Amino acid sequence: MKYIIIFLFASIISSAQINKEQLNIMPWPQNISLSEGVFPLTKNLKVNITGAPNSRIFIGATNFLRRLDGRTGLFFNQGFITGLNELPDAELQINCVRAGKIELYEDESYLLDVTANKITINATTDVGALHALETLLQLLQNNSNSFYFPISKISDFPRFTWRGLMIDVARHFMPVDVIKRNLDGMAAVKMNVFHWHLVDDQGWRIEMKKHPKLIQMASDGNYYTQEEIKSVVKYASDRGILVVPEIDVPGHGSAILTAYPEIGSKVVNLHLNSGEKGQQFTQIQSYSIERNAGIFSPTLDPSNPKTYQLLNEFFDEICPLFPGKFFHIGGDENEGKDWDSNPKIQEFKKKHNLANNHELQTYFTMQLIPMLKKHNKVLMGWEEIMTKNMSKDAIIHSWKGSNEGQPAGKSLADAAKGGYKTVLSNGYYIDLVFGVEDHYSVDPMPKNFVLTDEEKARILGGEATMWTELVTPETLDSRIWPRTAAIAERFWSNENIKDINSLRKRLNTVSFRLEELGLTHLKSKEGLLRNISNNQKSDALVDLSNVCEPIKQYSRNKGGTEYQMYSPLTLFADVCTPDASDAIGFNEAVNDYLNNKTNENQIIVTNYLNKWVNMHANLITLSNNAPLVQPLLPLSKNLKDISEQLLLKINNNQSIGASVLDELLEKCNSKEHADVELAVYNSLKKLVQA
Repeated sequence: MKYIIIFLFASIISSAQINKEQLNIMPWPQNISLSEGVFPLTKNLKVNITGAPNSRIFIGATNFLRRLDGRTGLFFNQGFITGLNELPDAELQINCVRAGKIELYEDESYLLDVTANKITINATTDVGALHALETLLQLLQNNSNSFYFPISKISDFPRFTWRGLMIDVARHFMPVDVIKRNLDGMAAVKMNVFHWHLVDDQGWRIEMKKHPKLIQMASDGNYYTQEEIKSVVKYASDRGILVVPEIDVPGHGSAILTAYPEIGSKVVNLHLNSGEKGQQFTQIQSYSIERNAGIFSPTLDPSNPKTYQLLNEFFDEICPLFPGKFFHIGGDENEGKDWDSNPKIQEFKKKHNLANNHELQTYFTMQLIPMLKKHNKVLMGWEEIMTKNMSKDAIIHSWKGSNEGQPAGKSLADAAKGGYKTVLSNGYYIDLVFGVEDHYSVDPMPKNFVLTDEEKARILGGEATMWTELVTPETLDSRIWPRTAAIAERFWSNENIKDINSLRKRLNTVSFRLEELGLTHLKSKEGLLRNISNNQKSDALVDLSNVCEPIKQYSRNKGGTEYQMYSPLTLFADVCTPDASDAIGFNEAVNDYLNNKTNENQIIVTNYLNKWVNMHANLITLSNNAPLVQPLLPLSKNLKDISEQLLLKINNNQSIGASVLDELLEKCNSKEHADVELAVYNSLKKLVQA
């Protein structure tokens, strides 16, 4: 009887024909074909695993079942998957040929075959099988009363072997649970490198048992114990993710030098009068943890043997915590001011025939290579480490772009041409709060440079970077997701996958699904808005947040001194995110209206304008008992004023003076209110100029 019911149930939906445009898979697979019919989901779904995988597949398959059950509410009979070939007749069969290794160039491919009564995953490694399970979750469809997978065949593999996300925990410390939920997000979109920026001017974040001064004096009590680090590394490994630690040296050295000022480069000269001639003495400069954002002068002394002794001891304690092959030493933004003013360092340069500070830094970096090599680690650094004398074993992390005075992709191409393996982050700085389209249009393979196949092979991939000067654990997720899912697609999928409309449509669903992993990029907004509204319910405040975005690049943190590391990040700019939803919708509505001025298209545009007129009045009322709303009123008024005039123009065909509209429009281009900007400005401009 059971099989008759299942057959009847399946026959009801078997005629459903899903097309690719209905799917919300991200990253998009290399090859996918769909056929008519479905695999219907029931509570009897079970999973069986065969082959010789790493035990991480049991964790991954169990998590898959729990997430799928959470979405469908079917109460699957199968609980935990703990061994091989436990249920040979299971409907979902996973075969892994061998155990996967958490390293670059591992086989991450998979074949996923969904038929009407069976699902098969074949993968060389369990890492590939984990990717297949994420794709299967994204394939899930439903009608009014059931869930199912479309009959399909998918053959998939990554385009690049390095698909990374960097999270800076030095500026603002991120607790372990925040890191782990973001690792889950990475795994969901098939990213495989977590770059953990652990040390900078604002803090040292690693427990050091042999050098406790680093956490006693340079962490403010915010650091990871060594056991916590091991737990994060294992958590990442269980999800197919490699962890790459970073300790930034020789610049960005305030935290290290707070504990060990004797290896700093700055010298204080004391002149004591004794008779006719003054006697000069030197004393060690004191340092303190930096509380501001920016670039600072504290720099390690490359001429001091104790510098290398201490770094060697640091590496000896830290490297065993990270079994991966790579160790990032930073090497960026060293201005060399303290080197220039130190006579001993200048004498050291002459003695070693070092023409400039760049060569001196190369000397410094080269001393670190054997320290790391004895732990089987490859040195990686930001592009400043690349010079003619740098070891070809080092990996160059390209981050500077056209805004740094050179064409985008140049340092990446130079590194590949120079014989270095390299990773691109220029174009993927998500802390700049650019919209998703800006990142999605950047490809790790530079288009403006001619590279041989051998040189192209040195481009390992790319990495999104999340610097946290203006981010707390409460807002981190909203600054990473969902845009990073689009970046992940750029790293994984065929380079021809670039339709922005398809991306936005899929991203809406992917963003919502990421919540099941504990990510807070959507829900955190509600708590912040309650704080701003003084716990008053306000649709108007939500409406304003849906048309505003944080001001771009680093203009919010003027000079790096407006916000300190302890300043509040609970304000309206922290609520707002790139890709403001109503701004995207309004832009589509305006384009449709200007292309075809039907009554229907006009109503959609005017509905937005009317909403913003009413919004301002409601915000004034709200502000009577919410001081944090007051700074938003000028912005809201500017939007209300131009909306009123555009309504007159559109609805009544009234001739509004061009100078009046232009003046109102430019007020909407202001970036001086609450550290946000109106993301509807360009669309308003189109209406004004129409």
